[in-house]
Amino acid sequence: MSEETNREEASNSRAEHDVVALGIAVAAIIMFVGTGSAVLPKIVRARLFGLEGPDVILVNALLLNIALVIFGWRRYRELSDEVKVRRAAEEQARILAETDPLTGCLNRRTINEQTDKLIAETAGRGEAVAFLMLDLDNFKNVNDVNGHAAGDTVLRQTARRIAEHLPDRGLVARLGGDEFACVIPFDRDRTDRVDAFANKLIESIAQPIEHRKLTLDVTTSIGIARSDTGLPDSDERIDARKLMHFSDIAMYHSKKHGRNRFFWFEHQMESELRFRSQLEAGIRRGLQEGEFEPYYEQQIDVETGKLLGFEMLARWKSPQLGLVNPDVFIPIAEELGVIGEMSEQLIRKALLDAKDWDSSLTLSVNISPVQLRDPWFAQRLLKLLIEGNFPANRLDVEITETCLHENIGVVRSLVTSLRNQGVTVSLDDFGTGYSSLSQLRSLPFDRIKIDRSFVSNLPRDEEGVKIVQAISTLGEGFGLPITAEGIESEEVLDMLRGLGTFKGQGYLYGRPEPSEAIRERLRKLDLLRGEGPALAKLPQDDDGASDGKSREA
Repeated sequence: MSEETNREEASNSRAEHDVVALGIAVAAIIMFVGTGSAVLPKIVRARLFGLEGPDVILVNALLLNIALVIFGWRRYRELSDEVKVRRAAEEQARILAETDPLTGCLNRRTINEQTDKLIAETAGRGEAVAFLMLDLDNFKNVNDVNGHAAGDTVLRQTARRIAEHLPDRGLVARLGGDEFACVIPFDRDRTDRVDAFANKLIESIAQPIEHRKLTLDVTTSIGIARSDTGLPDSDERIDARKLMHFSDIAMYHSKKHGRNRFFWFEHQMESELRFRSQLEAGIRRGLQEGEFEPYYEQQIDVETGKLLGFEMLARWKSPQLGLVNPDVFIPIAEELGVIGEMSEQLIRKALLDAKDWDSSLTLSVNISPVQLRDPWFAQRLLKLLIEGNFPANRLDVEITETCLHENIGVVRSLVTSLRNQGVTVSLDDFGTGYSSLSQLRSLPFDRIKIDRSFVSNLPRDEEGVKIVQAISTLGEGFGLPITAEGIESEEVLDMLRGLGTFKGQGYLYGRPEPSEAIRERLRKLDLLRGEGPALAKLPQDDDGASDGKSREA
């Protein structure tokens, strides 16, 4: 307790029990009665009958008594009013200290205290406590697009909707930002009631919210932890702090698996989160230390077997984890906002490697959808070409089909800018993003890449055969050459040859290799600059097929 608080309490105590002021008033009244009974009759007789008046000293004493009565009573009233004001201020301060001023919910500190009390109360009743952590999905977008007033409306309405469904003895708090917490007791054998409560919250919060003729839509991701979960290899008691931590991990798990849903906490989630934290730290360190390396997958003319170029794929040579595939680290790099820096590092290294290849060989790089949101990306890429003194016409940029739906105007501007500088642009993963023919006609792509999911199982997939054949016909109609990825067997290769003219890539031709291995391969084929003829037929590797192509960077 602070010194200022002690002083206030002492002051309130003095004001509440100031018997001095009250005693003065009471004593003055008693003296007034005694003195007045002696003085007032004499004053009356003197006025009415002309008799001798009271003693001057007694009159002065009476006047003094009157003054003391007035002073004592006023002082007592003032002190009483001061106590009321201070008590009201203290109550307001208590409310502000325990609740969130915007929503009226409990705050983070208070929910912890109340949760610990609820855990203690339910311990002997065969009950447990469920801690639900709620985080609004896309709330930042509501604030950015519609303003903070709209965000405040969403928060207040969310708090109301949670309170409407809150069961008896339940608690609700706003933890900060767009995070809320609910704490409810439940029968240990009836987790279905907690599930039903969570589903009600998800359904209710997802309802549209009206704000100044605007309709705002948000959803929520929920993580749930229970007080009887127990800590592995530990006798430590579960308290509010642990429950909040566990439910936060489960909430993050909900976000990761699609949002607008809930998950109960499981202890392996904590291990996964710890591993992810290690990955995040490793990625940041790896960028500083240059641990990300380009690997190269061969691109072959399906009909003649000639080597036409390579696609760059990202690999992470981590000192702790070894060689890490991009499926693991690229999504995290995108979430961390470092994918642009990573991609530029890889492209810079790849341009340096490819500079020594024969001039007939092309280099393909895959661009993350996150990078396409950067309006200066085309300029950054052209700067890398100039720095590396690499011919623009040997570089092929691959854009995934799903990017077309995010902002087709930005994509069109990017494609046009790159092509004006001589860079070719391919539409990657064609067939998975449902792009329209009008988009294909309006965007000046140079090539189409068929997604490997339509190619790798061609001999056993009749639908895949029809799709590949249709795309091949479409490419011919638009004058767009086609690359087929996912060629992993001779059977697939033979079938492709009968469906059209393709550039192909896949593990049948060899696995992705680092720059040193590619350089040695090209040296044997006389495809290093100044060391031999421009084209050569590439013998197939004996590595065999793999379970799929790794994700590109």
